[in-house]
Amino acid sequence: MTTTPQAVRRASPRTRRTVTPPDPARSLLPDAEPVRLLAENGTPLPARADYPEPPAEVLRELYRRMVLGRRFDTQATALTKQGRLAVYPSSRGQEACQVGAVLAVRDTDWVFPTYRESMALVARGIDPVEVLTLLRGDWHCGYDPTEVHTAPQCTPLATQCVHAAGLAHGEAYQGRDTVALAFIGDGATSEGDFHEGINFAAVFKAPVVFFVQNNKYAISVPLSRQTAAPSLAYKGVGYGVPSEQVDGNDPVAVLAVLTRAVAHARAGKGPFLVEAHTYRMEPHTNADDATRYRDGAEVDAWRDRDPVARLETYLRARGVLDDAAVAEIAEQAEAYAADLRTRMNEQPTVDPLSLFDHVYAEPTPQLIEQREQVRAELAAAHAEEGDA
Repeated sequence: MTTTPQAVRRASPRTRRTVTPPDPARSLLPDAEPVRLLAENGTPLPARADYPEPPAEVLRELYRRMVLGRRFDTQATALTKQGRLAVYPSSRGQEACQVGAVLAVRDTDWVFPTYRESMALVARGIDPVEVLTLLRGDWHCGYDPTEVHTAPQCTPLATQCVHAAGLAHGEAYQGRDTVALAFIGDGATSEGDFHEGINFAAVFKAPVVFFVQNNKYAISVPLSRQTAAPSLAYKGVGYGVPSEQVDGNDPVAVLAVLTRAVAHARAGKGPFLVEAHTYRMEPHTNADDATRYRDGAEVDAWRDRDPVARLETYLRARGVLDDAAVAEIAEQAEAYAADLRTRMNEQPTVDPLSLFDHVYAEPTPQLIEQREQVRAELAAAHAEEGDA
């Protein structure tokens, strides 16, 4: 049968099908709203199959370490006011992120912290005095990074992203299932090193979890001046990296989301980006006046979302915590703070010549010359003291 052009034209609207190609970014996009498993008052929200709740004993340990972490943070802030620390960036209000992140990884995984992750480091089991050594100015890093699989706290913004991507790639290349966890602030996502680190990790499928703690301010710069994206988690799409956003003051959700992100990376599927929506209750550091750029009402609103109180309420309702357990953990926290206070009040013995150690594997002629100049100055000063 011969088909006329008119018949083709008449049939076309009925027989032609518009085929919509699959959206390649669909599997990369985060949830439209941050993942939450607990309401702000500590009551459970509907369970999610994609983010199963961690076991009760893990949540109890999460609570214990959060209480210890908050007490450590308070004590470190006090030590700064007493002149025992040169500077201290508090992470009060971010306990769920700080502790939940390190509980999501193994001891053999590597953590790449920023200057604000002191609480995360003590939650990882590192001696608190060693953690604070950098902030008191005694040494470049108070702990042995290779022993605790934790890089030195990083002050330059986002440079730890490159370090994490490189180490993770190297570990995978050697056949190990190590995951690198890189802590990032919201301001660091505006830096070139963030781009280079996440892009490298995506291309080479390096097992890295990039964990952005969006505490709403890069020092005094609000998030609205950092990005026009719906959330920082959407930045992963441009690199081909799956991402998720989570309520950073919901400890159960933080641990659940990061556990899945770490499993994704460990399975050889490449990096994962997680953005936690949280809030820094204290100033950027003790040298900052936060009242210049945010008002008390905003701080009070976030105080009502306290992650420690939220988890305590939930665990009490489940029978995992009671008055005796809460009191025992609080007592542990006080003893922890007292020990830290006592040890930090001991004046350290500092050798000025140690400034030249570990700068290079083999000291350069210039470094040797500088060290000898300092040695001569110290000898001259001691001689003058002896004459006096």
